[in-house]
Amino acid sequence: MLKGLYNWAMAKAAHPHAFAWLVAFAFAEATFFPLPADVLLIPMILAVRRRAWILAAACTAASVAGGCVGWAIGFFAFEEIGRPLLELYGAMDKMAVVKTEYEKYDELFVAIGALTPVPYKVVTVSSGFFQMDPFAFTAVSLIGRGVRFFAVAGAVYLLGPMAEKLVRRNLKLAFAIFLAFFVAGIVLIGWVL
Repeated sequence: MLKGLYNWAMAKAAHPHAFAWLVAFAFAEATFFPLPADVLLIPMILAVRRRAWILAAACTAASVAGGCVGWAIGFFAFEEIGRPLLELYGAMDKMAVVKTEYEKYDELFVAIGALTPVPYKVVTVSSGFFQMDPFAFTAVSLIGRGVRFFAVAGAVYLLGPMAEKLVRRNLKLAFAIFLAFFVAGIVLIGWVL
């Protein structure tokens, strides 16, 4: 399974429309799609390292734009779209707790969601539902997503071909590290909440 996902990501990274795939992936991941944009960002940087910063910027912009759509879904269409989406990710049963904590932490909640591999779409829809100021949401998302994607781009850029060899040889380890960050993000949100 992991090898199949890796091969798929590498094929998309080499595709003539790879940039469009990345932008679409980053946008969709912030609204409804389960896989993080890093799945395409990393192999695309490995393919053409000099484009690392452009790719990170595009990923950031598309993710924030998708986040704004997620915010709008939570604000304007929660019952029709937001609730089913949050139910899909198992977040609806904790909305009362999330609301209380959201009111306390507001921007920090968005920052944690923007920086970690937890499902950002849950944060975006919740932000709209809890009527977070859209300008504050956008600003925190821009900073958080920017830090995340530029950090990934910087690490892959610095490691270069060594990163590809490490990932290819240690696919299970790379997945385990990603999973560890994912779990750490969930634990961090659980700790804050």
